[in-house]
Amino acid sequence: MVTASHNPPRDNGYKVYWSNGAQIIPPHDQGIADHIETSLEPWKDYASVVASLESHELFSDITDTIVDSYFRDMTAKLCRHKEENQNASQSQCKMVYTAMHGVGGDYTTKAFECFGLPPYIPTAAQQEPDPDFPTVDFPNPEEGEGALALAMETAQANGAKLILANDPDADRLAVAECDDLGNWHLFTGNELGTLLGHWQWRKYQEREAAGETMKPAAMLASTVSSKQLKAIAKHEGFLFEETLTGFKWMGNRAEALMASGYDVIFAFEQAIGFCIGDLIKDKDGVAASAVFAEMAISLQKEGFTLTSQLEALRNKYGHFIAKDHYVICRDPRITDQIFARLRQDGYLKQCGPFEVEHIRDLTTGYDSSYEDGKATLPSDPSSHMITYTFTNGAVATLRTSGTEPKIKYYVEVAGVPGQSKDEVQDLVTRMEETFVNEFLQPEVNGLTSA
Repeated sequence: MVTASHNPPRDNGYKVYWSNGAQIIPPHDQGIADHIETSLEPWKDYASVVASLESHELFSDITDTIVDSYFRDMTAKLCRHKEENQNASQSQCKMVYTAMHGVGGDYTTKAFECFGLPPYIPTAAQQEPDPDFPTVDFPNPEEGEGALALAMETAQANGAKLILANDPDADRLAVAECDDLGNWHLFTGNELGTLLGHWQWRKYQEREAAGETMKPAAMLASTVSSKQLKAIAKHEGFLFEETLTGFKWMGNRAEALMASGYDVIFAFEQAIGFCIGDLIKDKDGVAASAVFAEMAISLQKEGFTLTSQLEALRNKYGHFIAKDHYVICRDPRITDQIFARLRQDGYLKQCGPFEVEHIRDLTTGYDSSYEDGKATLPSDPSSHMITYTFTNGAVATLRTSGTEPKIKYYVEVAGVPGQSKDEVQDLVTRMEETFVNEFLQPEVNGLTSA
């Protein structure tokens, strides 16, 4: 799949999928790379090569077949309230959608039609594909209100309180909700993962209560994503697993779990990527948009906004509040120095006043929480990634990006039911500040904060 997404032009590339429907992981990635190395000479007459392929008797264009199958399966597997959706007026839940100058517009329109949802209000200037992205400096809805400025203007002009946004290749979903005072809340990927994961669990339970024969449910999240879904799984009794960052790992793990008898009903990563059900084994912003819209309409009928539903879930399962950010480091030597210092003398075990309980280093394959000291997740010596679990239940991860000159960090404090949001917010703020000062200093002084 050729893709550019929101990355700069030099990062344009493609995704390669294996026969199980998931993106390639070792050893297949290396095998393909080895074959590429033996064929580096560019085709001199690309047009004639393509023409010969298209004229071959085995050649056929399956685009329409695949698209029809995708929407048919999406409707059958993911739409739970089509009749309610059809009876809902747009005034009950007005939604604005932006394709962010990408490819999602036509497909999200079709998804809404398949679900019987009221038509969304398009952000007209961003609805059609445009590789120059003329209305946004950085076409990534995850970046914040700046990227959604036109969508917010469209919403305000039409009295809409909900915005759905795909990134340019439509594999991610961002959501913003306006409160009664006119203030917009842009949900984090972790918050959206909590809302969608719980919604999927509700729909699973309803099908089970209706007498449908069900396989045991499972959900997945990347290791740097919120542990809120893990807490819900523990409380409700379904399987939850973490994988390495990236849907190539979640897709392959989902395939393995399905082969062993599980129904993998949801997977997500904090970078606004969501895989709902087994429609495909990758993040999908189009299907997520339709499911999210259906959920929003149902919740509104129950008297909930998205924000109040999230608060209700936090009150029931505990407030999980995360802080994640990054610094720019263009010198690999400085990056290596930072992580070498963290590993010295058997790893740093104190972060200011906060005591470290367990350390997992997926660069070296070390995990102190296991008796043999070996991590169960795959390790990668070509990149840095260390996760700290603190005695107070907080989790913090420091890792390098695989595609950009960034050192990323993720800090999350796990509240318990009954603990106030303010208490958890105060603790995560203090822990983030301490984590950056203790674990990125002194080298961070030479880096650029995002």
